[in-house]
Amino acid sequence: MSIKDIFETMDYGPAPEAAGEALDWIARHEGGFGQFINGDFTAPGALFETKNPATGEVLAQVSQASDADIAAAVKAARTAQGKWEKAGGKARARVLYALARLVQKHARLFAVLETLDSGKPVREARDIDVPLVARHFYYHAGMAQLMEAELPERAALGVCAQVIPWNFPLLMLAWKVAPALAMGNTVVLKPAEYTPLTALLLAELCVQAGVPKGVLNVLTGDGAVGAALVADEGVDKVAFTGSTEVGRRIREATAGQGKALTLELGGKSPFLVFEDADIDSAIEGLVDAIWFNGGQVCCAGSRLLVQEGIADTFLTRLKTRMENLRIGDPLDKCIDMGAIVDPVQLERIQSLVAGTSAEVFQPGPAPQGCFYPPTLITGLSSSDALMQEEIFGPVLVAMTFRTPAEGLALANDTRYGLAASIWSENINTALDLAPKLQAGVIWVNGTNMFDAAAGFGGLRESGFGREGGWEGLMAYTRPAATRKALKPQEPYSGKPGAADGLDRTAKLYIGGKQARPDGGYTRTVWGKSGAVLGEVPVANRKDLRNAVEAAHAAKGWSATTGHLRAQILYYLAENLEARAPEFAAKLDALHGDRHGKTEVEAAISRLFTYAAWADKYAGDLRAVPIRGMALATRQPVGVIGALCPDEAPLLGLISTLAPAIAMGNRVVLAASQVGPLVATDLYQVLDTSDVPSGVVNILTGSHAELAPVMAAHMDIDAVWSFSSTDLSATIEKASAGNLKRTWVNNAKARDWFGPEGEGREFLDAATEVKTIWVPYGA
Repeated sequence: MSIKDIFETMDYGPAPEAAGEALDWIARHEGGFGQFINGDFTAPGALFETKNPATGEVLAQVSQASDADIAAAVKAARTAQGKWEKAGGKARARVLYALARLVQKHARLFAVLETLDSGKPVREARDIDVPLVARHFYYHAGMAQLMEAELPERAALGVCAQVIPWNFPLLMLAWKVAPALAMGNTVVLKPAEYTPLTALLLAELCVQAGVPKGVLNVLTGDGAVGAALVADEGVDKVAFTGSTEVGRRIREATAGQGKALTLELGGKSPFLVFEDADIDSAIEGLVDAIWFNGGQVCCAGSRLLVQEGIADTFLTRLKTRMENLRIGDPLDKCIDMGAIVDPVQLERIQSLVAGTSAEVFQPGPAPQGCFYPPTLITGLSSSDALMQEEIFGPVLVAMTFRTPAEGLALANDTRYGLAASIWSENINTALDLAPKLQAGVIWVNGTNMFDAAAGFGGLRESGFGREGGWEGLMAYTRPAATRKALKPQEPYSGKPGAADGLDRTAKLYIGGKQARPDGGYTRTVWGKSGAVLGEVPVANRKDLRNAVEAAHAAKGWSATTGHLRAQILYYLAENLEARAPEFAAKLDALHGDRHGKTEVEAAISRLFTYAAWADKYAGDLRAVPIRGMALATRQPVGVIGALCPDEAPLLGLISTLAPAIAMGNRVVLAASQVGPLVATDLYQVLDTSDVPSGVVNILTGSHAELAPVMAAHMDIDAVWSFSSTDLSATIEKASAGNLKRTWVNNAKARDWFGPEGEGREFLDAATEVKTIWVPYGA
C-alpha cells in the first residue's frame, strides 16, 4: 500500500515492528535454552519447540525440566533463602529497583519477544504489559524498603513455587516474583510451555541486577513439571494462575502439606451496560474487555448484559465496530487482534462456538493460520453453556435485562467471581451495584485497569488470594513467631452416672432456636474429676445442612453497618459478664481447677476487641496512576464454618465467633469437643443480646465427622479449623469442590490467651478485599 493509497482510502497502513533484536538474543543462546538454576543456565536437555503463533515458525528449542532439575532448583532456592531474608528489606529494595530499571531499559526487547512468543499485538505488549512489569518491581522495591518498619512481626514464607500462564507471561511473572522477593522469599518459577522466552530473558537480567544466586530459578517444560514442582516437599508456598480445573487439582495435591496457597483462576466476567450509559464509550470499553489479547484474558468481559431500552442500538453499533477491528500480524503496530497462542487453543474455541444453535455474528473470516475473528453470540439464556463456560478467546456472549435488580441477578449467575464492569452515567446506580456484584474486582465505566497498588483476585471458583497491594504482599509472609506443635485434647472420661441437680437437655442452636439432633444421639460430658456434667447432642450432616440454610437466610446481617454490629457485640459482652460466675464455675468443674474466671474475663475482653474493630476495618483508598480512585473495600466472606478450639472451650469459641460476625459473616460453629456444654449455655446469652436468628449457629459433635461435610458443602464459603484434632488435610482436600477459602492450623497450636488469639490475622480471614475502580469524569 502506497502513501497515496492510504490517503485515498483512509485505511491504516502497515507499521511493522522489527524483530531483529529479539531474534539475535535467541541466536546468542544458539537457539536453545537449558534451565536457569542457581544464577546460571544449565546445558540444554530434552528439548521441545516454542513457536511463533502467528506464523508457526520455530523460535527456539527449550528444555523439558527433569526431576533432577526440579530438585536442584528447589535446593538452590532453599540454600539462598536464609541469606536473602537476612540481607534485610533495604538491601532487597536496591536489587528490585535495579531490576525495574533494567526492564525499562530493555522494554522494546521484552515487548517484541513477548509478541513473538505469545501472538499478542506488540502495541499491547509495549504499552500495557511491559510498563506494568516495571511498575510492579518499582512498587515492591518500595515495599521491601518499608518491611522492617511496617511489618515487624512478619517473616518470609521460604521457597515459593510459582506457576504462570501463557496469556500474560511476563506480567504474571512480575505479579508473583516481585512481592515474593521483596519479602525475603526465594522463587522457583515455572512459565507456560508455550511462552517461556521472556521469563528466561528476565532471569538473565537478574544476574545483571545483582539478584544473588538461587534467589530466582526458572524451570521450563510442560504441565508435568508444574505438577512435580507444586508437590515438592521443599516448597513452602504455591502461587498459581491458570484454569479452574488445574487449580482444583493443585488444591487437592497440596492438601495437608502446610503450604501457603493462592489461586488466580478462570472467569466469566459480566459487562453491564445501563440505558443511561455513554454508548460509544461503553462499546470502546467492551472492545478492550473482550478483544484485548484476543480474549485470552481471565477477567475478560465475556458476558455482555445490556438493558433492553438500548439493546438494539447498542448491538448494531457494536457490530459496526467489530467490522473495523484489524486482525493480523501481531508485530504490526496497527493491529487490534493478533494470533491465538496455539492450534490446540484455537480448536477449543472453534468447537465451543460450532456447538451452539444461537445467532453467531462474525464480521468476516480471520487470516489463515492461528487466528480467530471477533465473535458475538446472541439469543442465549443464562443457563446456556456458552454463558457459563469460560471460552478464553475473542467470543462475546450477550443477553438483555430490564431492571437493575435483574441485571445484578444475571451478572451473579455464574460459579466464577473474578471481575465485572458497570457502565452508567448515574454514579448512584454504579456504586449501588458495585458492592453487590460477586467479583473480586469491579470497574466503573472502565475495564482491564490494573496496578501494583490495587489487589487483583477472585471469589468462588475464580480462586482465592490477591496479587498486588498490601493484601498481595501479606500472602508472601507469615507470623514471625514460632508456634508449638498441636497437642490433641481428648474429652474427659468417667463412669456412667447422673449430673447434679435436675436433668437439663442441651440442644443444638440453629436459626436462633434450640433444635434436637437429627440423629437422635447424645453423648455424656465428664469433668476432669470423672463427674458427669451433662449430655450434649451429636450433630450429623443433616444438622449441618439446616445450620447452613439458616445462615444463608440471615444474609441481611452482611448489609448491616459496622456500628450496629459493634453495638450487638458490646451487648453480648455485657450479658456474658452478667453470667460470668456461672460460666467460670462450669469451666472449673470441667477442668478441675480455678482458672475459669480468667477464661471468662478474656472472652469478654475479646468481644470488646472485635466490637471495637467492627466499624474500623473497612478498607482503604489505593494510589493508582489514573485520574480516579481504586477503593480496596473489606467485605464479609459469607458463611463460615469453624471448628472451635478444644483447649479453651469458651475463649476459643468467642475468639472464632466474634471476628467473623464483626465483619458481617454468618457462622456455623462446631463447639469444643472437650467442653461443649459451655457453648450450649452461650446460646442463652445470644438470645438476650439481639443477635439476629441464623447469624450464629452452634453444633456439638465430632470434629472429625463434621469437618469433611463442612469442607465439601457447596454453600459454605470458608472453613476454619482450630480443632486439636489435625484435620487440615481433610479440609483442604474436600474444599476443592467449590474452591472455598480455608484457614487451618496445620498441627500447630495457638495461644488463645495471648496476642496469637486475636487481631488482624482473624480480620483478614473474615474478609475479602474487593477492589472498585472509579475513574473521574471529564
